[in-house]
Amino acid sequence: MKEEKIDYSKAAASPAFQELLKRKRAFIVPMTVFFLLFYFLLPILTSYFTFLNQPAAGSVTWAWVFAIAQFIMTWTLCILYTRKAEQFDRMANDFKHEIGGAES
Repeated sequence: MKEEKIDYSKAAASPAFQELLKRKRAFIVPMTVFFLLFYFLLPILTSYFTFLNQPAAGSVTWAWVFAIAQFIMTWTLCILYTRKAEQFDRMANDFKHEIGGAES
């Protein structure tokens, strides 16, 4: 079987590849910003403010509730990314077939 040479600069400039990058960026950048803000908010708030030290339920403070929420947020973002990655994979496979980089 003869392999086709792929013009990578042409492939990178193609509308399909640019759309894939645009969609990935539109998902990944906001999710990363949200994750980092939510993650670093706990140590910042506990360092400079005392309202998280107030009891939420019994002897459990709001700081503990926030910390548990971080685990939930991480799991949720992982699930969302896994589902979204399936779409990205389909787009990437379609693009590879389009440029001749994968066997049909």
